[in-house]
Amino acid sequence: MNSHTAPAPLPGLLLRLSGPLQSWGERSHFNDRDTAPFPTRSGVIGLLSSALGRHRNTSPADLAHLSLTVRTDRPGVLLRDLHTVGGGLPPKATVSTAEGKKRSADTSTVITHRTYLADAAFTIAITTAATAGPNQTGEGANTALLDLCARALNTPQWPLYLGRRSCPPEGPLLLGRSNDALHHLIHLPLAAAGPHPRGVKFLSDRPLDQLPVPQELITPDSPDGAHPTSQANDEPVTFDPRRRTYRARPLYRRTLHLPHAQYTGLGTSHLASLQTYVTAHLGHPEESVQ
Repeated sequence: MNSHTAPAPLPGLLLRLSGPLQSWGERSHFNDRDTAPFPTRSGVIGLLSSALGRHRNTSPADLAHLSLTVRTDRPGVLLRDLHTVGGGLPPKATVSTAEGKKRSADTSTVITHRTYLADAAFTIAITTAATAGPNQTGEGANTALLDLCARALNTPQWPLYLGRRSCPPEGPLLLGRSNDALHHLIHLPLAAAGPHPRGVKFLSDRPLDQLPVPQELITPDSPDGAHPTSQANDEPVTFDPRRRTYRARPLYRRTLHLPHAQYTGLGTSHLASLQTYVTAHLGHPEESVQ
């Protein structure tokens, strides 16, 4: 992309995903539950589905037409938890196998490992995409879907969690609604004590050379994220427990060295700075969709 051509603003929602624990499974199986180092598309679409009160057999096709861009404020640290189920119980009270049978005495204890991100914080932009979902036409249909999601996040039908039910968010998720969501994704205060020497990572399902990056933050030797660096198998086809299916999608990455003043510390210091920014630039989330 020509660096002198400003990308078109994209309407979207800005969310803050922060809590003691998060877990965004990529290749999880029953005995070994992993986590991606960032919120996955399937996890965020599942979060929106929960807010909307949708059952697992409801198609996520309309939500899959929204785009997700993640800013890593704090990557967190990996925490691995050991779970045991069925130990010391009589055979009839132990965990059943997939065939519905009972386990023998020497295999009655089921051991699982579950991995979490501890003390991580992400800011994400959910934006409109180039095409609309089934039975919808044009950008206006996707904008209406954003408004529907914003209302649902303010008054969710079901509890919201950060990838796993045991990981509730530490506060309201929705920061606000904007007609230029990616601009604010770059400029919102960062929940970190100070700059990381390697910069702030951005990840997206669309090319990141479309980020409206201020010219002073662009360095000649820094990749612009125009091409995918890998794939993520996190595009949900169906959440139905009997036939849960995902497909691969491209993963774009870009790193920016954001101004030192954007790092507003932790705890109440950051929350106060965040509130000031949101009030000045985004208004109250519940007012932004009126």
